[in-house]
Amino acid sequence: MQKIVGKIKSTIFHSDSGFFVGTFRIKETDDEVMKEFVNKTITITGIILDPNEEDVYEFAGNYQKHERYGYQFQFQSYEKKVPEGKDAVIDFLASPLIKGCGIKTAEQIVATLGDKALDLIKENQSNLLLVPGMTPKRASSIYLSVLSYSKVDDMLLALKNKGFSISEATRLVKVYQDKTLLYLEENLYIFKEYIAFDKLDRIFLQDHEFLDETRVLACLMEAMERRSNVTGDIYYSLEEVADSLKGNFKIILEEEDLHSYLDKLVLKEQVVLDKDRVYLQSYYQMEEDIASLLRQKMAYPSKELPKIDSKLAELEDILGVKYNHEQKEAIKAALKSPVAIISGGPGTGKTTIVHAITKLFIELYKLSPIEIALTIALIAPTGRAAKKLSLSTHLPAMTIHRYLKWNKDTNDFGVNEENPNYHKLIIVDETSMIDTYLFASLLKGTLPSAQIVLVGDTFQLPSVGAGLILNDLVASHLFSYTELNTIYRQSENSYIPILAKEIKEHTVEATFKNKKDDYNFIECESKQIKDFLKEIIKKSIQKGLKVDDIQILAPMYKGENGIDNLNVLLQEIFNPADESKKEIVYFERIYREHDKVLQLVNNPDANVYNGDIGYILKIEEANNGKKGWAVHIDFDGNQVIYTYEDLANIRHAYAITIHKSQGSEFPHVFLPISKNYYKMLYNKLIYTGVSRAKKSLVLIGEATSFLMAVQNNYAMNRKTSLKEKLCEQEKHV
Repeated sequence: MQKIVGKIKSTIFHSDSGFFVGTFRIKETDDEVMKEFVNKTITITGIILDPNEEDVYEFAGNYQKHERYGYQFQFQSYEKKVPEGKDAVIDFLASPLIKGCGIKTAEQIVATLGDKALDLIKENQSNLLLVPGMTPKRASSIYLSVLSYSKVDDMLLALKNKGFSISEATRLVKVYQDKTLLYLEENLYIFKEYIAFDKLDRIFLQDHEFLDETRVLACLMEAMERRSNVTGDIYYSLEEVADSLKGNFKIILEEEDLHSYLDKLVLKEQVVLDKDRVYLQSYYQMEEDIASLLRQKMAYPSKELPKIDSKLAELEDILGVKYNHEQKEAIKAALKSPVAIISGGPGTGKTTIVHAITKLFIELYKLSPIEIALTIALIAPTGRAAKKLSLSTHLPAMTIHRYLKWNKDTNDFGVNEENPNYHKLIIVDETSMIDTYLFASLLKGTLPSAQIVLVGDTFQLPSVGAGLILNDLVASHLFSYTELNTIYRQSENSYIPILAKEIKEHTVEATFKNKKDDYNFIECESKQIKDFLKEIIKKSIQKGLKVDDIQILAPMYKGENGIDNLNVLLQEIFNPADESKKEIVYFERIYREHDKVLQLVNNPDANVYNGDIGYILKIEEANNGKKGWAVHIDFDGNQVIYTYEDLANIRHAYAITIHKSQGSEFPHVFLPISKNYYKMLYNKLIYTGVSRAKKSLVLIGEATSFLMAVQNNYAMNRKTSLKEKLCEQEKHV
């Protein structure tokens, strides 16, 4: 690795994450190749905290040719060089970095304290008072400036010596500031919000015993969190906690010792023990908050709407629809009840009902356009679900995260119990996708008097995060609940909603292989799926279907018929390479202009959310120098620019997981069914995939695997206690 010493001459780009591009004048180097650049300016790139043109830096890295920008020095680490020699110390003290010290004062300090003046100043502020004419106030200002200058560098160096990368160290110092070294010494597991736990654990074990109490307590917390991430459980048995601790960290505890450690976490208010259940304090409190906030809502009386039946009849005439009995009951309950739940599978009219609720609410309360925006909130967990909600009601809709003004850096919501939104009617679509944390946050961000309508499908896949909100609320029997069962076919030979219902009820008929207007099952072996899919997609394109019309859904990423392999195949069909389209390689994936891509994480600043699908408009050189690229992606009219490192947040979207498809509808769905998917073939997953299709559905694969999936209830029952908490509070009211 090459080392260069000098000063930064200019900053071309410096991101919030610390990525830096600038020019650098080399004063000295220990590398033969770099010696020709001494007293010359070169371009440098890397991660740095608060670059300053007054400082002298030593960078360690490699001078290499960038494919777009030519030669650059890419540094992996750096440190500020403490000024050495009397002249250098004088220049430093007289620089703008040191407040209260001009050139004459600097010369007097060095004349009195010598060329080790900086060390003596840091050692004891009183040493400055030895300088003739020095006042206590000026001494304090100089001392604090010198200390501040070296403190950040000391923290970065300490973190780097422990094993953190320069980018990790930079982020930790920016977040924890003066407390960084304290946490590093006392309990570096505090950094887990920003650094992978396994890396923190490796660093901790460099200086501590395997069963150090700090480590065992941290691993206990992490083991429980990981279990919730896998199972969706809110609480655990003692045996499950012990198994997770052993499985994740090879820590084996006797029952007595496990109880002792858990008691310590209880005292720290990080864990709650309730009989034979172990809760993370955060999950326990979330359920408590949900139960309490819902009880507050239910304390409000139902609305009296004496003319609702006649208004409903008028709406039927205006819209040219006819609501059945259960739909009418759902609409009226939503308008009257403090909390109303509506559940139904595909084709049962949920969208139609939501439209009616909003139309009647506006009519009943004579809302003006401005009042509508201030009174009604339409929200959903994903961007695509919100867009679908908006299209069905002709009103604005947004994601829950955007509604609550989520801050991705702090993971907090700007809308909360201290700063709630004031909407009177809140309609939440795709409620089955909402986890405990998000639902608790939503209730905290609304007024107790606000009516809330929860729309979803209790049989769909549960939320990715812990909890089983929709099902628990229904099971409590405390809220108005309407289950929609009547299926409205799109045509006499329409089969998609029928198949979804049969899957749900484990009653798929032998005719599932028969071709219908909107459905086809193409039977083949697993090894033939890709070839059949390729031919069917090509024929679909010849018939006029566009890439936006077609969505391939699969259960998993890996394997012969996994999403990763399918996307490579489908990219060559939908968007083959040619000289007119620019490309960029990100690890093993090639992104090119016109590619269909999927957003993987929420980014409220750009108004792009997990599950959103967009298209790459263009790929071009970036002026900011961040690996030399800017990728412009269009998400339904919202254009977002991605740098090279941002590409970690997207994947190709020709094929996506069934989990990622929740909250969305696609005109034409292709669903491979293969024994290679193993235990991912289970009832709720297949049901969810089938119910995403709006106009047509094609299943490709093995009929035996499909029937196995229909009968497989692999989806685990989550351990939650929200229902109990709701019913317990009911007893005390």
